[in-house]
Amino acid sequence: MGDEVAATTYTREQRQAYRAKVRRCLDVFERMLVEHAFDFGQPMTGLEIELNLVNSNWEPDMANARVLEAIADPDFQTELGRYNIEFNVAPRQLGGQLMAELEEQLRSSLDHAEERANRTGSEIIMIGILPTLRTEHFETDWMSANPRYQALDEAVFAARREDLELDIRGVEHLKMYADTIAPESACTSVQLHLQVSPADFAACWNAAQVLAGPQLALGANSPFLFGKRLWAETRTELFLQATDTRSLELRNQGVRPPVFFGERWITSIFDLFEENVRYFPALLPECTDEDPEAVLAAGKAPRLQEMRLHNGTVYRWNRPVYDVVDGRPHLRVENRVLPAGPTVVDVLANAAFYYGAVTVLATEDRPIWTKMSFDAARANFDAGARLGADAVFYWPGFGQVTWDELILRDLLPKADEGLARWGVDKDVRDRYLGIVRDRCITQRNGAWWQAETVAALERRGLSRDAALTEMLKLYSQGMHSNEPVHTWEVPG
Repeated sequence: MGDEVAATTYTREQRQAYRAKVRRCLDVFERMLVEHAFDFGQPMTGLEIELNLVNSNWEPDMANARVLEAIADPDFQTELGRYNIEFNVAPRQLGGQLMAELEEQLRSSLDHAEERANRTGSEIIMIGILPTLRTEHFETDWMSANPRYQALDEAVFAARREDLELDIRGVEHLKMYADTIAPESACTSVQLHLQVSPADFAACWNAAQVLAGPQLALGANSPFLFGKRLWAETRTELFLQATDTRSLELRNQGVRPPVFFGERWITSIFDLFEENVRYFPALLPECTDEDPEAVLAAGKAPRLQEMRLHNGTVYRWNRPVYDVVDGRPHLRVENRVLPAGPTVVDVLANAAFYYGAVTVLATEDRPIWTKMSFDAARANFDAGARLGADAVFYWPGFGQVTWDELILRDLLPKADEGLARWGVDKDVRDRYLGIVRDRCITQRNGAWWQAETVAALERRGLSRDAALTEMLKLYSQGMHSNEPVHTWEVPG
């Protein structure tokens, strides 16, 4: 959800003071990377899943306050839209049988939340973009009651000084304007956290950037938006355009958007926080009373809240995270590439692939990013998002290669090796990476199933809206079955 804020608008003086405070925080952070002990023993992982609420008509249900009250679990929180909630999973290691135990915990928690939501008349759907969402749903009171969201909405439009333009060309074409950031709420994702040491951060972040394209081809699950079939993972382009603070003229000048893949390999986590200060104006310029220099001089870890808050409004697909828990600072790579769903077991298969492959790619003697341009990694990201199961990538040692061949021949064995280094038992590795293997063999992911199912229903004579609603019903059944999406049948 992000850090809380108190205000929704800010003065010029507040913005100037905030900029100065962020720079002070950055200076202190640079010193900490050299002098301070960061919390890092065994590698730790964390997980967040964003979810949608639908009503009995399978349309978005603007009821998250009521549903969260019924769930009564602090692990479930609000998200931007009133039809969104977020599920946060406590950090843990992955060794032994812990991933299998995590699957059972996730299913139990989500089943409990679903049962409580059903009592209120809502159903929970885990999907990248809710296919029954329409622009008219934003004509109601759609935004969650949280000052942070109102402040972000105000900040984006204060910077743009004009309506947002959505222009996404895929299988079909969507072009529309919006006078709020409401379309951003359509983007629901899975966020994978990896706690690392300062010395290892750059290698892990670079490896995660390399993996982003294959992740999308493997896990795409967002082919429809506002009734149009667009990209396999439309969520990535929607998020970029729905939060864009730039006017057309600024885009033409090459000004960077808040949703940012990046532009170079890094040598330190400091590179990314420094880019934040250099390139991105503050959206939520709210200052605290903390004196970071004094806290550091006292031998303690400062919160660096201004730096953290600013970082929270730069939406990198692999975001650097600085946090302090129980007085100890730590660093994380937050992987934001994947959409939510389709099932718990699919989410964990995607996570197993990511954690295992990153572990090996980050520790190779000659890392892949020394043999591959950053532009090639960005092109792979775009290809994975646009084409999903039809994506072709550039990869050192392969040249142009289809996503399934790349994963089967190169990345899947690396993922298995990486999980073995984590101490994950072989039967657990086989379970989750076997799902990855079978998705590659069948060339099927969530986006493929959604698109093929809607096409089949339209051939039966259903309208697009009716086909999307019927598809969502079938999707819900598959989601609750916890059978991997590549095994789901397409209506004949």
